[in-house]
Amino acid sequence: MSGKGRIGIIGGAGWLGGSIAGSILRAGIADPADLTLSYRRSRPDRFAASHWTTDNQLLADRSDVVIMSVRPQDWGSVPVKLERKLLISVMAGIRVSALIERHATERVVRALPNAAAEVCCSYTPWMASPGVVADDRKLVRKIFGACGVEDEVGSETDIDYLTGMSGTGPAFPAFLAAAMMKHAIAQGLPADIAERAVVTMLTGTGRLLERQQDNPTDIVNRFVDYRGVTAAGIEEMRASGFDEAISNGLAAAFKKSVSMGDAS
Repeated sequence: MSGKGRIGIIGGAGWLGGSIAGSILRAGIADPADLTLSYRRSRPDRFAASHWTTDNQLLADRSDVVIMSVRPQDWGSVPVKLERKLLISVMAGIRVSALIERHATERVVRALPNAAAEVCCSYTPWMASPGVVADDRKLVRKIFGACGVEDEVGSETDIDYLTGMSGTGPAFPAFLAAAMMKHAIAQGLPADIAERAVVTMLTGTGRLLERQQDNPTDIVNRFVDYRGVTAAGIEEMRASGFDEAISNGLAAAFKKSVSMGDAS
């Protein structure tokens, strides 16, 4: 598919499906009238110029490209046939082979955006089945480029690993922020000041990492080499098992991602 086309989002009423839909429309990848979205219970108020339906097969029939944005545990209730159309799955764990078999198409892409797609700052890894053609790849890059930053990766193992890392979106940084805020408040700092200090530090760090050529390891080493306040904090965190805790957490998330696919 080249240029604008008809796109359907199964699960368009959800936060991720809605975020992708908004990005598609803002980027002009599809006209509002050529975007079809499905919902299960109540029709959302947004995207009024697009077509809403509860019939997922009707959505597929109206579309050239279908984005599957439902919870993996709900996928079994969506037995639509795509008849060789491009399918883009943003479901964690569901294998390409299973998608090909159930939806009757060899043109399948697995992708995993995160919650930052809502503000066009998602990191989205994706991989394609052998049946995906060059024009399909261009469209996938446009869609997920509109959601933030995208990378094509080489295997489903890569997708499963990144599901447990970048797919978590703000959860892990927010976990760090919550721990830092808790400590600051325990030291007597007002909660509102603790929150502003931590959130501003993390958002500023993200922008700095984007702009600087140094990678995170180089930045950490520079602070450690300075032997100041920051070095003291980093060395104590390392001695307390910080690196091991992160490694164990990512390994557990990877294991969960793989098991979700095995259970489908």
